[in-house]
Amino acid sequence: MLLTLRTTHVPATDLGFLLHKHPDKLQSFDLPFGRVHVFYPEAAEEGCTAALLLDVDPVGLVRARKGPAGEGGLLDQYVNDRPYVASSFLAVAISRVLGSALGGRSQSRQELAEQPIPLEARIAVVPCRGGEGILRRLFEPLGYAVTAEPHPLDGGQEDWGLSRYFTVGLQATCRLSDLLSHLYVLIPVLDAEKHYWVGDDEVEKLLRHGEGWLAAHPEREQIARRYLKNRPSLIRDAIERLVAEDTQEEAGGEPLEGVAAAPGTDEEATLERRFRLHDLRLDTVAAVLAESGAQRVLDLGCGEGKLIRRLMANRQFKDITGVDVSWRSLEIAGERLGLDRLPERQRERVSLLHGSLMYRDARIAGFDAAAVVEVVEHLDPPRLAAFERVLLEAARPGLVVLTTPNAEYNVKWEALPAGRFRHGDHRFEWTRAELQQWATGIAGRFGYAVRFQPVGEEDPMVGAPTQMAVFTREGAPGG
Repeated sequence: MLLTLRTTHVPATDLGFLLHKHPDKLQSFDLPFGRVHVFYPEAAEEGCTAALLLDVDPVGLVRARKGPAGEGGLLDQYVNDRPYVASSFLAVAISRVLGSALGGRSQSRQELAEQPIPLEARIAVVPCRGGEGILRRLFEPLGYAVTAEPHPLDGGQEDWGLSRYFTVGLQATCRLSDLLSHLYVLIPVLDAEKHYWVGDDEVEKLLRHGEGWLAAHPEREQIARRYLKNRPSLIRDAIERLVAEDTQEEAGGEPLEGVAAAPGTDEEATLERRFRLHDLRLDTVAAVLAESGAQRVLDLGCGEGKLIRRLMANRQFKDITGVDVSWRSLEIAGERLGLDRLPERQRERVSLLHGSLMYRDARIAGFDAAAVVEVVEHLDPPRLAAFERVLLEAARPGLVVLTTPNAEYNVKWEALPAGRFRHGDHRFEWTRAELQQWATGIAGRFGYAVRFQPVGEEDPMVGAPTQMAVFTREGAPGG
């Protein structure tokens, strides 16, 4: 089976840096089910194509099986389509051989890895259970121009019609990591088969590689069902978590307790929702931190590491430390950031600490800046004073960027009942005046100046969905 990836981004040969595979070399890799070869049939400044050729060994697959299935002489164990079609074998090959690109990491071109560039993928051959229709329903909502060339059935002199096999082309301007993530998840979905046991860890893989796009995909239920091989308990777990994620993003980054997700929308509406408030908020915070010139940065209440991922893409940040009270969130952050797979120098930039924002902690003192994104509203009001002292008196970073929901904007959420918070764990939600009163008071007490900035589209009556306070310590650089 053959996958080619092409770009016309100039210089196009930078594709080699993104894939961590040199255009002048043929590289081969052994996998349990066969051998993978990576080479470049085209490597010019104006256009560069990388090819991944997977040679599956069907005899080796049968011999490797245990039990009666590997002992019999059934013909279909040896004669089948597995060596010739894109399937879960190709997904594993992408993960093993192009793992850095799949994770959005490039040691030499990290800024380019985070940048949308013109990309074309061509896969020969893809089995489409459901025909061309399912192929288009999976990829077109993600913004791809799709071409599908059906392969006829070979009946000799007779016309047996078309098969369910297609050569598929995908074209879009996107990040390479997004394209590979879409292929990693959706190729096994098209095939509706997997060559290995599907267990609980497959749910984590699906959610990890589907982050940012699967929750809003109009075919998410079918994707989950096929990816998890129709295992009801796994499908139920995946859908519940995807619904929670989708509802969270609709509410500006916070899940609405007890509010069901909206039914599937059409493709146009889905495409219009691709850039969401949650992404805008994180991008805005990252931009403020970058503009400050900070090099050592704290992410307090880092959760699963989405802000940390953005900070890692900027070489300005030499020391990035995430702190969270949840061990599980820190574990997920480590997995999603691929910390155990990073080169040593990159890995040394990032630390994940288990800790509470209610207690002084010498480990978080002395940083240039700190981000507190959608955290403060989860604290009981009587405990705010302890949080204020821990952050502004003990840790005392030069800059603090804090975001919290704007309670006035809640009337704009049609799915949110009147008088309800955006999340069941919120202890309060402030109006703009309430945030400004609180922030101005603590800034004066602890020697900081503070300014305020809306995040998201502003309504002339109720303001923006998110409000941000930026504290600058007097005497600190930029203060």
